[in-house]
Amino acid sequence: MRLVNHERHAMDLRTTPVHLGLGSRAKPVEGFAWDPEVLQAYSAAVEADGAEGRMVMIFDGDGPGDHWESHPAGDELVVCLSGSVTVTRVVDGVPEQVLLGAGEATINPAGVWHVVDMEGPTSILAITATLGTDHRPRTDTLPTGRVGTPSPEEAS
Repeated sequence: MRLVNHERHAMDLRTTPVHLGLGSRAKPVEGFAWDPEVLQAYSAAVEADGAEGRMVMIFDGDGPGDHWESHPAGDELVVCLSGSVTVTRVVDGVPEQVLLGAGEATINPAGVWHVVDMEGPTSILAITATLGTDHRPRTDTLPTGRVGTPSPEEAS
């Protein structure tokens, strides 16, 4: 896994995410995989970007998500590119659902647990604050508690 400084060719966001970092830099993540070693290398490579770093990636799927996730460092934008998707968030212990069709988007607030269920063949684009992202297996039990520290608005 390495960050590429100046990619001049087309890339497939399904296999090569792009990291958005400080200084408005965009760097493809060559050799990315959902593997613990690669994820650790990615985290180390972008550590200096802190909470401002974002990963941009396209996901294709069909069916229910297999895990809950939460991004304590910042909000996540989820855009439905094709098909339809239901995003379930747990806000103050209560699940809320947002149905998205092609071209529609929703924002998962920082620290809020959420899961994505794809209704038939679906593609989504996610722009995710990756610092400190947490995953939990999907079970019949809703995840509880907010991850991370509250924003200044929430603390007041």
